[in-house]
Amino acid sequence: MADPPGCCSTCATCLLCPYSCQWITAKKEKRKGLRTTKCDCIWFLFLFCVFLFTLVWLYFAIIILNDFHNFNEFIFRERKLWLDWSQVLLIATAVLISYSSVLLVLALCLQLCGQPLKLHWVHKVLLILTALVVAAAFTGLGIKWAEEWKSARVSLQATGPFLHIGTVGGMTLLAWPLASFIYRTRKTGLRVFLLLVYCAVMIALYLAPLGITSPCIMEENQLPPKPALVGHRGAPMLAPENTLMSLHKAVECDVQVFETDVMVSADGVPFLMHDEELTRTTNVQAVFPDRAAQSIAFNWTDLQQLDAGSWFLERRPFPTVQSLSPADRNETTKQRIPSLEQALEAAKQSNISIMFDLRPENHSDYQNFVNVTLGVILQSGIPLQQVLWLPDGFREDVKQQAPGVQQVYGRKRLKDEKEPVLHVNLPYQDMSSEEIRQYRQDNISVNLYVVNQPWLFSVLWCSGVSSVTTNACQVLKEMKHPVWLLPSSTYLMIWIVVDCVSFLIIIWAFVLLKKCSHRRQPAGEYTRNESFPPLEPGSACGTLF
Repeated sequence: MADPPGCCSTCATCLLCPYSCQWITAKKEKRKGLRTTKCDCIWFLFLFCVFLFTLVWLYFAIIILNDFHNFNEFIFRERKLWLDWSQVLLIATAVLISYSSVLLVLALCLQLCGQPLKLHWVHKVLLILTALVVAAAFTGLGIKWAEEWKSARVSLQATGPFLHIGTVGGMTLLAWPLASFIYRTRKTGLRVFLLLVYCAVMIALYLAPLGITSPCIMEENQLPPKPALVGHRGAPMLAPENTLMSLHKAVECDVQVFETDVMVSADGVPFLMHDEELTRTTNVQAVFPDRAAQSIAFNWTDLQQLDAGSWFLERRPFPTVQSLSPADRNETTKQRIPSLEQALEAAKQSNISIMFDLRPENHSDYQNFVNVTLGVILQSGIPLQQVLWLPDGFREDVKQQAPGVQQVYGRKRLKDEKEPVLHVNLPYQDMSSEEIRQYRQDNISVNLYVVNQPWLFSVLWCSGVSSVTTNACQVLKEMKHPVWLLPSSTYLMIWIVVDCVSFLIIIWAFVLLKKCSHRRQPAGEYTRNESFPPLEPGSACGTLF
């Protein structure tokens, strides 16, 4: 049996080695009896499914990076261990997708070269483990982080057109090994089944754009204004969160609103703090090692003794910490927990608004917290229209005592709303593009949180959202245009061209491999039961059975 043209003995051996984990020479006498069995085909199908499975997980891993800082905070609260788990996620995902991709490419090359697909048992075990790991990741995502499924839906509005093109390209390339197998097998029923399935899939892909919707498919003159930026706890990628330094960095990023969290100390002083414990963002364990770290259990004098900045340099919650200048590093170490009064004064001087939650909402003395906080606001002298009030508790009292404060609701408007809702603040997963457009038409300001990735910001920009809360104000500030914007006519042209080119390549693959099969067919080997001549296992058109 001669080696196929274009697939020399050395190449065949190099392909067989990593796939079969044994040195099988390409000589006929050494490979005598080796053929791809039905069991080998099942393992090839399993390999293909694992590759698709890991590819989908890679997509999810990239999408959830927008929200991964929340996951890091969750792990710290539960285990008191800080680590940027996004790096672990990306490295593990890259290893899994690379492994399955290499195996799949080897298998397809072996098929085209007419070599047997003898997957080694080590690879079989590793493929099963890969499938189990990815399945466990999806299960954990569904149990602990179910809202990310909604994030995937939003992401498809940004990636749908490009996923369509990539999928069409991948399925088009698959036509080559498929045609090779179809022209080799003698089973007419299997040939017909595979052709029907492949044609059905390609027709569905060709027509898929009919169901693809994206707010960024619009004319340039229809693009809404760029959303305003709300600094999530300031500029937490550039400075320690909920500090005056973070507020000033946010101002430099042109944010219009400083979003923060307020708690009230044991002696009645409102201060900025997100966590119910001081452990993550201060050195409370070093200064008060024998005391519980509950934020509201400390008086203001004790809180002022805490370092609220050094943790930022030690734990590096974001990769941007590494690029801080020496002056910024020095300023970071001097940060203390700011009072609400100090934050209001800084906001007033910088002419930006301030929006905050009042925590903890379930505290028995929450009404007193509201009154104390409202008193500080009224005494600060800040224009009340620059204060955006988020807490739902005792909202009516706030309206009576400070009618100039802007009321922001953490819910969608109701059908029987007693008073008009002018501002809503919601997770970005909770509002569709259609709802955002409707709210915009009704002059309702919509702020969505937390938006860090340019692709997500682009989708919300095209949808017409009023503002977004972000950790990455320094990134979104530089965006002068959505990541992509396509007129519907341009997208229609791309759709037609991609489908036509794909169709021509598929026809070319089948015609070329059919000619190849006839050239390699030895004379006199036709039988009445064969609809086309069988090929040698080592022919250029390859073999699967």
